[in-house]
Amino acid sequence: MATTETGRSTSIAPHQLPHHKVKIKKAGQRACNELNAKGKFCGGHLKRWYYMTDAVEQACGDVAKAWGENAEVYRCEHCKTLYLPNPETPSGLNVAGEGQLSVFGLTIPPKEK
Repeated sequence: MATTETGRSTSIAPHQLPHHKVKIKKAGQRACNELNAKGKFCGGHLKRWYYMTDAVEQACGDVAKAWGENAEVYRCEHCKTLYLPNPETPSGLNVAGEGQLSVFGLTIPPKEK
């Protein structure tokens, strides 16, 4: 990956699909950063998209052909732009982020498996 002058890494543009705009999420990104026709941010929430159960996507089939049946894909709730997970973020991380420790000193032990 290339790095900018400030030291942040820039991601390579993902492979675009015929019927979908595809982007890569930035670290910690939870809202869409796509610009509309007037140049304003969309701002829609990014939600995990289970495309194999989506009837419209089943008719198209682009995503399943490109990434398989169980890929981690997020979709903007407004403009329907697809986002792939950030390669620098560990997989299995909650979409909302890692969270933070309580400032009140309360700690809850993890659940036993």
